[in-house]
Amino acid sequence: MAAIAEQPVERLESSWEEPGGLVTWLATVDHKRIGVRYLVTAFAFFVVAGVEALVLRVQLAVPRNGLVGPALYDQLFTLHGVTMIFLFATPMLAGFGNFFVPLMIGARDMAFPRLNAFSYWIFLASGLFIYAGLPFSAAPNDGWFNYVPLASAEYTPGLNIDFYGFGLLFLAVSTTAGAVNFIVTILKLRAPGMSINRMPLFVWAVLTTSFALVFALPSLSTANLLLELERKHGFHFFDAGAGGDALLWQHLFWIFGHPDVYIIFLPAVGIVSTIVPVFSRRPIVGYTAVALSTVLTGILGFGVWVHHMFAVGLPQISMGFFAAASLLIAIPSGVQVFAWIATLLRGRPVLQTPLLFVLGFVVVFVVGGLTGVMFASVPFDQQITDSYFVVAHFHYVLFGGAVFPIFAALHFWLPKITGRLLSERLGKASFWLMFAGFNLAFFPMHVSGLLGMPRRVYTYPAGLGWDAANLLSTVGAFALALGILLVVVNVAWSRKRGPWAGADPWGGDSLEWAIPSPPRPYNFPVVPLVRSAHPNWDRADREEDARRAGQAELVLAEGHQTLATTVLDGEADDVLHMPEESLWPFVLALTLSVLFAGLLLDLPLVATAGGVMALGALAGWHLPRAEDEDEDEAW
Repeated sequence: MAAIAEQPVERLESSWEEPGGLVTWLATVDHKRIGVRYLVTAFAFFVVAGVEALVLRVQLAVPRNGLVGPALYDQLFTLHGVTMIFLFATPMLAGFGNFFVPLMIGARDMAFPRLNAFSYWIFLASGLFIYAGLPFSAAPNDGWFNYVPLASAEYTPGLNIDFYGFGLLFLAVSTTAGAVNFIVTILKLRAPGMSINRMPLFVWAVLTTSFALVFALPSLSTANLLLELERKHGFHFFDAGAGGDALLWQHLFWIFGHPDVYIIFLPAVGIVSTIVPVFSRRPIVGYTAVALSTVLTGILGFGVWVHHMFAVGLPQISMGFFAAASLLIAIPSGVQVFAWIATLLRGRPVLQTPLLFVLGFVVVFVVGGLTGVMFASVPFDQQITDSYFVVAHFHYVLFGGAVFPIFAALHFWLPKITGRLLSERLGKASFWLMFAGFNLAFFPMHVSGLLGMPRRVYTYPAGLGWDAANLLSTVGAFALALGILLVVVNVAWSRKRGPWAGADPWGGDSLEWAIPSPPRPYNFPVVPLVRSAHPNWDRADREEDARRAGQAELVLAEGHQTLATTVLDGEADDVLHMPEESLWPFVLALTLSVLFAGLLLDLPLVATAGGVMALGALAGWHLPRAEDEDEDEAW
């Protein structure tokens, strides 16, 4: 796209460039800036969760340790789980989605730019909300799954669980809005020619995840709403003595909780399916099978939640059904693993840092998958439930299955975000430290779990056979932390001294590699045309884009515009006028924070004021601006 007509590009620049200053920093709706904010904020929460994990591991390194007491330990391990699941993994992957999905599909922004900004501000506010109780020893303290009756006001009377309940209700607003935005963006803003069977596999993964979130989150929100009504207003949804049912919480939570495993896992799988072809120098084997497996995994994820409840006394016939479903879900995951391995074997793999993290993911995910199949056996599950074997499996599937791909994505896509390459030497050193540290930290937990060590204990007596495994796990956790620190050092070095990446340092196959690094505010100087699932490898099409740009065809330089296409075939449908920067998303998030703070603290006047201000912010959001009216008249 070198031979671009100067005048249309100048008009694009003036239309899409946001002015500097604090107001614009708060008001931006650029999907790339919002994506970077998601990445930075989620990584900050990841660091906090990592520090919490290190404190837990030091506490458990030796028997009868007194580093922290049981009350603080409960808060730290609960915050660690809540942070990793809700405030790191999903938002971090959403950050990559925000930045790269529009680039991959040839769009100039997300479908709802202001809603995108609102989603980020709510995410940040809800994270701070959840952590606000920690300085006052009132942080959530009943585990990330928050089981009743322990979470009822009778057994946990402070605000600890209210920070959890209202915090996750608040966060659900952000996550739902973001999921809807991804769905509409992917289905309606793809480049002409990008039919549904030509979408990048990462886009398939984000689309499946977004639908899963829309269907799964209401269950979690319902559970938290019922719990807060019980805690604050005397209802008895979970009180067996008054006609309620404690297992109702487990059903509602895990109807969300198990799909959430795949909500975290599927975008990570999409990252792997993106990186493997690029570093194998060939298209992925079985594109259609991998795309269908992604969708099937998302669907089947809704049918296995009861395997978290095999020890609660459910009827045998229901446990048999869910055991079968838990075994069945291994099939689409196996299809994806075999497709990656076949692509590597049939290609010419280049062992650079992103591919190393992908290979590390495959190893640990296969181990986690094998123990997951073991959990599908009801007798085995009943023997090791609530033991450290579960902790080991959980981390192999989620830390190994999501964090390794996330670090692969950082090394793969950061040059596109910043325009600078990372150090390969530091990248490989960090990978080996993380891989060795991860396995040393979590593999011994299988052993301690089989030896009977229960999860969620803050200390243990000597002589039970758990001492060596816990000490090894602690050493591994610090090695893992050192590897992550090396990545931080690498990123800081890259920002200052990393060599320039150019538009396409890896020979990538998707559209984000067809434009400069970092991308311009308008993304593409001309709306690209797509004729295959690997558009950047179609050099004739990219040369055709440059020719059309020179003739001002589909440049869309008359304002803040992007092209809408049909859902299935990706045919040009309409030209959309996109909103520009606005303070209203930030203001609305701020007023909703006031509303939730009032609900938390039982201050009805504050909650009412927050609700009224939120309605005012919504009204301001939808007021037409003079520029918009002038633009409508011009058209």
